Amino acid sequence: MSKSSKSPILVPVDFSAHSALALLKACELAECTKQHLIVLHVVHDPGEMPGYYAKGMKKKKQLVRIEDAAKDMFDEFIADLQKKHPDVPMLKKIETMLVVGIPVTRILQVIEKKSPSMVVMGSQGRTGLSHLLMGSKAEHLVRMCPVPITIVKA
Repeated sequence: MSKSSKSPILVPVDFSAHSALALLKACELAECTKQHLIVLHVVHDPGEMPGYYAKGMKKKKQLVRIEDAAKDMFDEFIADLQKKHPDVPMLKKIETMLVVGIPVTRILQVIEKKSPSMVVMGSQGRTGLSHLLMGSKAEHLVRMCPVPITIVKA
């Protein structure tokens, strides 16, 4: 067995349509290369994107830890993809990881710990002023990542 087939493919997701497409592409790659998938979500500081997890909190009146809301959203994201794509067997074989922190930093830490052969992630492909002001997590990772990255755009 080659080294790459022992190493996983890491797929960071943010529950967007872009990350769903990236996960489906990663499933294709994993099937071809006989690798397993690690799907990662980084629970980020709500100050960066206020209200991001609020849509996933079903118990509006109760206090819900952000990590719990993110876990529920993560589970729903995966279940929804499995339901929409029953013809993709790799979706049933994934390993999921939920970590807390600054997304780019935590993704790089997971890469160091799990030693994936590659990263597959979605990108909104922002351009112009919004890109200059916000930057791009995908772009930051491309610059800093020690393993190959495939960026999937809708």
